[in-house]
Amino acid sequence: MSEHITRVLKIHPLDNVLVALQDLRQGESISYNDEVYVLAEAIPAKHKFFTHSLVRGEEVIMYGTLVGKAQIPIGVGERMTTKNVKHAAAPYGYRRVSYQWTPPDVSKFEGRTFMGYHRKDGRVGTANHWLFIPTVFCENRNLDVIREALHNELGYAVTDKYKAKTRLLRDWYVRGLDVSALDLRLEESVVPVDRLFKQVDGIKFLNHEGGCGGIRQDAAVLSKLLAAYADHPNVAGVTVLSLGCQNLQVSDFKDDLRALNPDFDKPLLIFEQQQSESEEQLITEAIRQTFLGLIEANKITRQPAPLAKLTLGVKCGGSDGFSGISANPAVGYCADLLVALGGKVLLAEFPELCGAEQPLIDRMEDEQAAHKFIRLMKAYSDSAEQAGSGFHMNPSPGNIKDGLITDAIKSNGAAKKGGTSPVIDVLDYTEPAAKAGLSLVCTPGNDVEATTGKAASGATLILFTTGLGTPTGNPICPVIKVATNSNLAKRMADIIDIDCGPVIDGMKSIEEMGEDILSYCIQAASGEVVPHAVRLGQDDFIPWKRGVSL
Repeated sequence: MSEHITRVLKIHPLDNVLVALQDLRQGESISYNDEVYVLAEAIPAKHKFFTHSLVRGEEVIMYGTLVGKAQIPIGVGERMTTKNVKHAAAPYGYRRVSYQWTPPDVSKFEGRTFMGYHRKDGRVGTANHWLFIPTVFCENRNLDVIREALHNELGYAVTDKYKAKTRLLRDWYVRGLDVSALDLRLEESVVPVDRLFKQVDGIKFLNHEGGCGGIRQDAAVLSKLLAAYADHPNVAGVTVLSLGCQNLQVSDFKDDLRALNPDFDKPLLIFEQQQSESEEQLITEAIRQTFLGLIEANKITRQPAPLAKLTLGVKCGGSDGFSGISANPAVGYCADLLVALGGKVLLAEFPELCGAEQPLIDRMEDEQAAHKFIRLMKAYSDSAEQAGSGFHMNPSPGNIKDGLITDAIKSNGAAKKGGTSPVIDVLDYTEPAAKAGLSLVCTPGNDVEATTGKAASGATLILFTTGLGTPTGNPICPVIKVATNSNLAKRMADIIDIDCGPVIDGMKSIEEMGEDILSYCIQAASGEVVPHAVRLGQDDFIPWKRGVSL
């Protein structure tokens, strides 16, 4: 790849900005496509500079679409900032388009299988978890007690090395030694507790702050969310703890579970504290009955399954100016490969599709789905504005610092995760993905709320791209971290699974990187590799609360 292409990139022929792939100096002459641009100021890597002069109000084009408008006159070679550009997005609506898609070559993956957990309803999980669910926040403390007991005694604890460090600090203090001089990098050996149930990948707990005290609609949505997690193919059995008097009654949860899956047949253990003899009796029986359930869950073993049985959620968080040109397009190519193989892909984060709506609508084969998307987007946008905010305020300080100046820039880069296949369905929050292909799922952009929602819609793996780094995970769905740049992959190697930096460096194409990502997904789905978020026990779970507290 020639030098000038490795230094700057024009994403779309219509763009009036170039992206710096490495730090550029003030006064430097940059050549691109037979044009020379003299930089009016230093341009840090990931940021953009203008290739045309703009007057106030003139459109800023990136990804071939409107992403902002000039707030002041801007000269050639000037850097895009929040001071000279303000968010703007193109209007959108349904227009009948005959979208033509050419699937990628999947010959490398045809006939491939993954080793998954087969459920009686035909779905296949990538993990085998036992799940604890509280119907109300009042039971969180009881869940914490049970978690500590089961994790420590059955081999699922992930904090042993930190307990050992704390033990050393305590011992030095008791002996009157200088604690500040203790080198905690010199870990004493920690003998891990051998995991008793080899075929049970985890015992997971969905602590939350809902179930009572808010509007009844929030309790109803939470019930559907918890039912979706109980029915998830990565779950072998469920223990439910209820107080008894809360808004979210056990009967409501069971009704939602039956509505979601009339043939639900997993072990379902229910304990209600206000009907128990004591707290000790409640916790003791919950542990005893769950242990018996774990014995049965441990009898389930991994078996081969076609790749069409995978449901892949795609997510970005801690995004940077490279997200839309390295990791997200590579994940998008992986998504296209899986769709071509008959699998399912879920693209969510509706605030991060702002400015990318029209291309997505044009890919929708079903007019009703298109109108559902438009309705959900507008309702969500209106609710944000009524709260005194708006989608335009989505980029975080970290996003902006690393080159994502407007929400439309962030959104058009984020949409790349969904690849190029037709959009076959649009799902509201907690609705299950029923059709093979790419579906859009209405969730917030918030990392944990979005991953929580993707798992509820059936994702059995989540690809999570990041340019700044984030430890986000999910209790039941393995989350695979994909770095946009090699600096991040090296600096935060303990949380990053895949490095897309070779795309920026010109060492790999988007297609090659996408194939690598799918290969990793197959290994993760088979339990052959353990993503860092899983290994670290990063079990993040935040239900989307749309209402107010009462």
